[in-house]
Amino acid sequence: MTTSTTTPALNYRLELVGRTDTGLVRSNNEDIFAIDPGAGYCLVADGMGGAAAGETASRLFAEAAAEIFGPHPAAGEDEAVQKVQDAFRHANKLIMDHVNQYPQHRGMGCTAELLALHAQGYVIGHMGDSRTYRFRNGGLKQLTKDHSLVQDQLDRGLISAEEARHHSMRNVVLRAVGVDPAPALDTLRGPVQPQDLFLLCSDGLTDMVTDEALADVLATAGTLEACAERLIDIAKQAGGRDNITVVLAKIS
Repeated sequence: MTTSTTTPALNYRLELVGRTDTGLVRSNNEDIFAIDPGAGYCLVADGMGGAAAGETASRLFAEAAAEIFGPHPAAGEDEAVQKVQDAFRHANKLIMDHVNQYPQHRGMGCTAELLALHAQGYVIGHMGDSRTYRFRNGGLKQLTKDHSLVQDQLDRGLISAEEARHHSMRNVVLRAVGVDPAPALDTLRGPVQPQDLFLLCSDGLTDMVTDEALADVLATAGTLEACAERLIDIAKQAGGRDNITVVLAKIS
């Protein structure tokens, strides 16, 4: 899915591409993405809680974001921050309300990345172990930090980066949407530059593919559509053990 737009509210052209794939091991896809250049946002959500519950959690997050953002981009950074925070808060309530109605889905939730663009820059909302990267001037930077047990052990110096990549508990998430009445949300913000390229992805990509390989694809694959397809392909070539979802957002 690809779409692009130029709006007076943004003062630049925004091109968005999204792809999702079940992978090679799982039978269902609990990931979801949404792209809306007219409203100036995109997202990736990775459901957890098993089959129907995980898929429902990620869908509710996407629906909450669409309701909060509406048809137009945020007018500035303050409004973008507010919309991002409101989207996570609304999604959290929707998921918890769903669990109250369907107790058999207790434990469901989702990790989520939400990128909102405004005329001066970007705002990112982050919760869980999905990630947002920025590719700028040939260099790839991970903007978010995983809310995971392995990342916590890495920060405390208990394991090495190489051990973290292969840790048996690397999928244990410490924060997620819908599992706590008041979860802590990471909110990041900054300016954008022409040719900036943002990558939002589920851990089905980053568990399989190194940052170096990600950077190589973004530098050489050509169009956004080709980049997205190549990212999915290399994750599957590496084993495709989880659902794989990518969204690319390019400023021009």
